[in-house]
Amino acid sequence: MSLDVRERAPISSVQYFGFVDPSGGSADSMTLAVGHREEDVVVVDAVRERRPPFSPEDVVAEFSELLKSYHISMIIGDRYAGEWPRERFREHGVSYEPAEKPKSDLYRDMLPAINSRKINLLDDARLLAQLVGLERRTARGGRDSIDHAPGAHDDIANALAGLCDCTQHKYRYDSSLDWVRGPDDDFQRHRLSQHILQTGGYYRRLWR
Repeated sequence: MSLDVRERAPISSVQYFGFVDPSGGSADSMTLAVGHREEDVVVVDAVRERRPPFSPEDVVAEFSELLKSYHISMIIGDRYAGEWPRERFREHGVSYEPAEKPKSDLYRDMLPAINSRKINLLDDARLLAQLVGLERRTARGGRDSIDHAPGAHDDIANALAGLCDCTQHKYRYDSSLDWVRGPDDDFQRHRLSQHILQTGGYYRRLWR
């Protein structure tokens, strides 16, 4: 994390990516994350959150203006948002494509980048709080899922996870968990605990 850095100005020679999490209900925020890659590190340049109540049309217009300042004409967005964000962003000259992965998979695939310090975050207290608040759950069938705690929110964290996936997919970054697996099931947990010790516990409750 870059301490005291709230936003990074656009640079003309840099290719930027954007991910939008449209509001899914009256209690949800609409969020946007913009970033780029520096070798194998995802650098977060701007984050926006608009909490309800708000006008979706006004937020789309605001987000589109920010995206254009970073020379972004195509974004990825939450796959469950339906058709309305695609239509609204198109009106402002921005192409919106639904994400290939559900939110839980985006969180899962962000773990290797966090473990290996491959994400340079902005100094954003709400983003950090949402990351720390993520929980890993196992369904009866044995399938794991990652989401916010009951009554909590993860709209900014979702935008960050989507941004990481955009940049990693573009550069064929290996975002699987194979590289952290070892001779036993405790190896991955050990890697994460070592990361927590080194970073002061920002991700203390992630994927527990």
